[in-house]
Amino acid sequence: MPSSLERVSAVRNVRLGVNEDSLTTHDIVLDEEGRISGTPPASDRPFEHGEIDGRGLLALPGLVNAHAHVDKSWIGHPWQSYGGEGGTDGRIRHERARRDELGIPGLDITRRVLAEFVRFGTTAIRTHVDVDLGVGLRGIDVVREAVAEYGGALRAEIVAFPQDGVLRRPGVLDLLRQAAEAGAEYVGGLDPASIDRDPVGQLDAIFAVADETGAGIDIHLHDPAELGAFQFDLIIDRTQALGLTGRVNIAHGFALAQVEASRRRDLLRAMSELDITLTTVAPLRLPQLPLHELDAAGVRFGFGTDGIRDLWSPYGTGDLLGIAWQYARSSSLVRDDDLRRVVEIATTDGGPFAGAGRISLAAGDRADLMLLDAENAMDALVRTPPRELVLGGGRVLHRA
Repeated sequence: MPSSLERVSAVRNVRLGVNEDSLTTHDIVLDEEGRISGTPPASDRPFEHGEIDGRGLLALPGLVNAHAHVDKSWIGHPWQSYGGEGGTDGRIRHERARRDELGIPGLDITRRVLAEFVRFGTTAIRTHVDVDLGVGLRGIDVVREAVAEYGGALRAEIVAFPQDGVLRRPGVLDLLRQAAEAGAEYVGGLDPASIDRDPVGQLDAIFAVADETGAGIDIHLHDPAELGAFQFDLIIDRTQALGLTGRVNIAHGFALAQVEASRRRDLLRAMSELDITLTTVAPLRLPQLPLHELDAAGVRFGFGTDGIRDLWSPYGTGDLLGIAWQYARSSSLVRDDDLRRVVEIATTDGGPFAGAGRISLAAGDRADLMLLDAENAMDALVRTPPRELVLGGGRVLHRA
């Protein structure tokens, strides 16, 4: 649990990783509200109280975890052996059978996950939180309490997530509505075709809640190939019909990388017109979302850790930069411009996915940043070195 977080007035003698020139050293000067007031050339004057010596390290904007599940991890707790059946529905059943035994959701569990995130440089999060008949809205309360302990230095938005389906569990839709009315920024969905076996019904219900409450939509869509693409079509149609431009995200969206190029091009064009975004956890076993095609179409996307060390998988560390590395490596990205672009997606351009706006190191920006021992942004991505310092809103979230 974070105690009082040290407030910083300047981080001096750092190299700005958002610039192509990563050799010149600068001072990052902060105002009393934790925003960057300027980045002048490094000064050799004596250090004052509240100033940190950056020791020539590379400064990058804070990482944005655009797809997390901070309510249900056992990281920091005794090892739990992987069990149960595979597949989405098998993992759902296994989780329901064991979550009470493991204290999920629980405040200490969420605290530990958040501590790992900030240790690796994450300063803003969009997290899915389970909402179902077994836990009600308790998980949302737990997550809000854990995030509040950072006093605004760590920012988070919540997706009320129907992990066990919507229509097949009567009462869940009412809980989603209650969550949205109580302030959850998004309502979620899950594989409308393969889980609820009624894609039209689930999507109509979720979009109605969003339309009536003002919440956004963030839908898990694992269904592959044309089955998944068909649900993309349904989501696009409803976004346009209800005027929800800029308020809909599709998580995972494996199908987009599995359909023919012409089909993908048409989907991306429609998504761009409605600002329907994507989030990916860069799964190793599947083709990655195509960076150049998404950028050319103007479709925004972000990276997320998904669950880490939970009842779905024993893997995961909480390092969002590691997910960006995984995406770049498995996409065979090697050129500087592409590697720099991946870092930009993980940091600066990820901000809107967590309600944080664009996160950079420019004057007027909130001081969300991390220091690493790296030559430049590309080197930081391919080596993922330890984070030496992490600031959120000008306060110290982590110090090596």
